[in-house]
Amino acid sequence: MTPQQNKIRKMLAEKQGILLVHYYARPEIQEIADVLGDSLALAQAAARSDAKVIVFAGVHFMAQSAAILSPEKTVLLPRADAGCPLADMATADAVKKMRRQEPDAVFVTYINSTAEVKAECDICCTSSNAVKIINALPPSKKIVMLPDGNLARHIASVTGKSIIAWEGCCPVHQALTAEDVAARKREYPQAPFAAHPECRPEVLALADFVGSTAAILRFARDSQAKEIIIGTEAGILAELQKHHPDKTFIPASPALFCADMKKISLDDILQSLTTMQPAITVPPDVSLAARKALDKMLAMS
Repeated sequence: MTPQQNKIRKMLAEKQGILLVHYYARPEIQEIADVLGDSLALAQAAARSDAKVIVFAGVHFMAQSAAILSPEKTVLLPRADAGCPLADMATADAVKKMRRQEPDAVFVTYINSTAEVKAECDICCTSSNAVKIINALPPSKKIVMLPDGNLARHIASVTGKSIIAWEGCCPVHQALTAEDVAARKREYPQAPFAAHPECRPEVLALADFVGSTAAILRFARDSQAKEIIIGTEAGILAELQKHHPDKTFIPASPALFCADMKKISLDDILQSLTTMQPAITVPPDVSLAARKALDKMLAMS
């Protein structure tokens, strides 16, 4: 470990803290994580941890979820400006309006949403558990799924359920085009293509495997292929290469880079642990309502 990494680990021990890191964070931060995972794994870790301090190397909605699930803990997001454009594509007011239009529907919100939006919805999901959660809903129920329209359409196609899809998207995954994938396939004709369900429908149609970040990691582990085209954010490549040095992982496009997920640096984490800021809090009324949606998800996962 570098001196910076060592100092962070020492400070975490002193403050009885843990470092939760998403697969899309910088590689040097992934290396020192207490828990490295996708949104579902990190939410589960936040809920069960007995640490006094949670440092989140991710984006704002993830730290909010940790604060909701562990209100007695201090939750630090070293860069308060690490946001999520997808989460911003649904507002609480817009959800309230939709609920008036669809009063009998079950509202399922992707974990990539604000606390205020979670508070207006019935249950959360992640890309890891969305199929399971949608399948568990009563067959007669109308379903509204937000804010990622691509994920909603994919889950509808997999489950056969009728889902009203919110018209939001992850700009990073949306940037990947069918033309990009076709070009990579011409370069690497033997390589299977693994895609995240936040990608466009026409991109998913070209995929040999569609799944969450964690599911793509499992696919890479189990695949006999020595070359695999990866259709999700580039941060996953560090974990893939670490565990499979004998395989080659090809980004489907250079556009698969999330600037928000890369904002937090080792310096930012050190500064945050020193000042114990920025601390993420959620108003009690919002937190209580949002927790119901998160708890339902965790109970079903």
